[in-house]
Amino acid sequence: MDDETPGWDAIDDALRGIYGDAKPYHLGTLLKWALGGPDPLDGISVYARTEPIPHWHFVSYGMSELYTKESENPDESGWGFEFTFRLARDPAEETPPAWAANFLQNLGRYVFTSGNWFEPGHHMDVNGPIAADRDDSEIRAVTFAADPELGEIATPHGSVLFLQVVGLAAEEYEALRRWNADGLMAVLAPHLPLLVTDVDRRSLLADPGVARAVEAGIARDGSSSGLLFVTTAGWLRDAGSTTLRLGALQAPAIADALRGRLPFGRELILQTEDTVLAFRPGDAFAVEEPDEGQLEVHVPPAALDDLTAVLRPTAGSAAVPALPGLTVEIVPTAMRDRYGNETGEVVG
Repeated sequence: MDDETPGWDAIDDALRGIYGDAKPYHLGTLLKWALGGPDPLDGISVYARTEPIPHWHFVSYGMSELYTKESENPDESGWGFEFTFRLARDPAEETPPAWAANFLQNLGRYVFTSGNWFEPGHHMDVNGPIAADRDDSEIRAVTFAADPELGEIATPHGSVLFLQVVGLAAEEYEALRRWNADGLMAVLAPHLPLLVTDVDRRSLLADPGVARAVEAGIARDGSSSGLLFVTTAGWLRDAGSTTLRLGALQAPAIADALRGRLPFGRELILQTEDTVLAFRPGDAFAVEEPDEGQLEVHVPPAALDDLTAVLRPTAGSAAVPALPGLTVEIVPTAMRDRYGNETGEVVG
């Protein structure tokens, strides 16, 4: 092992256990992030696979500590993981698509700039097709799972989990938010060898057996998504009345989350950059403002249907009959692309 690159060498050793001396297609970064470059990953190795189905296996170098130990956590190297991504390929394809490597760089950039890291079970909507040049693709979201072959390794700088990015159809992603990642992936995995992402596939929920299993899980377990990051979650209180202000784009997802949380005795928290709005199950309706920028709405079981009924993707205001004094205002939401830029499309 090279004394100057012990973290990098540990990744190479793990890959050698699967691929032997096969030489990967390697994408290196010219100007490293630490020196002011735009890409957080110092490199991405890509292996061409034929089994169990033809696919590209991408593995990142850069989320862990490749060279020296800099973090104060002795147990984990860097962020504690490296990305992997398995992408279905045409057997005649000789080079991996550049968009997939760019996508991994974007994920790494998000972690480095926001400080928010990923773990198995995390998920995100990528605001468009995962393959930027494939507007016809249904694969528009991702979840994260341990790479089924690489798992976790020990390195001189701490542990590193190989965290696989798994593409989901929009319909599957909505089911995940209504249920949980572990449950959904247990149902989908038999249809996704090694959790390979295929941008040409359709939603697996088109299979009646898969759809039944997912709906049964949702009905049995409810939703594990207790925190939603939203663009709009505001309120106005006046003389005993409260008006909640929510975005049209997120309103249906909030309704689904409430149905998957409150009946199971779990709260739902909506968070923006400035506010925290919590819906809690309660015996009686109540609204409390425990601190500036925080609001709690206690919802009795009999009022849930009335509350979710007004959460539609249409701008306007509506009173909630079962919650006297509560009004929900839905405001238009400007759509944004995967880079955070407004597309010109408005929901609501």
